Amino acid sequence: MRIVLQRSKDAKVTVNGEVVGEIDKGFVLLVGITHDDTVEDAKYLADKIAYLRVFEDEEGKMNKSILDEKGSVLSVSQFTLYGDTRKGRRPNFMNAAKPDYAKNLYNEFNDLLRAHDLKVETGEFGAMMDVQLINDGPVTLILDSK
Repeated sequence: MRIVLQRSKDAKVTVNGEVVGEIDKGFVLLVGITHDDTVEDAKYLADKIAYLRVFEDEEGKMNKSILDEKGSVLSVSQFTLYGDTRKGRRPNFMNAAKPDYAKNLYNEFNDLLRAHDLKVETGEFGAMMDVQLINDGPVTLILDSK
């Protein structure tokens, strides 16, 4: 699994002009899944995200987690994270998992985040989505379960 994590002040995702997920302070996660990802990959990343210290403490150091800050998560499925652009001018998406497999693992990943008592909002799997956020910092990290 590959995730682009952005610390945000607020964020929302819309489908056909309708808001389907919205958060205040927290993380926006763009979540990509490949063929050989498993529940263990999802668990590893859910645990990593829950305890990742990227919020400032009173001294301005990144010492607080999203749990410490009582933040929320906006999780958006993003198969294009496995786009291969090394050859030609059009991305090859052969490394992205098939939709049924990816959807099940994506839902499991979100449930694992919720098991940490995180509020998790999502986009709509497989839909064309508009994602808006105010990137706080900006803080953007790439996480990979491999």
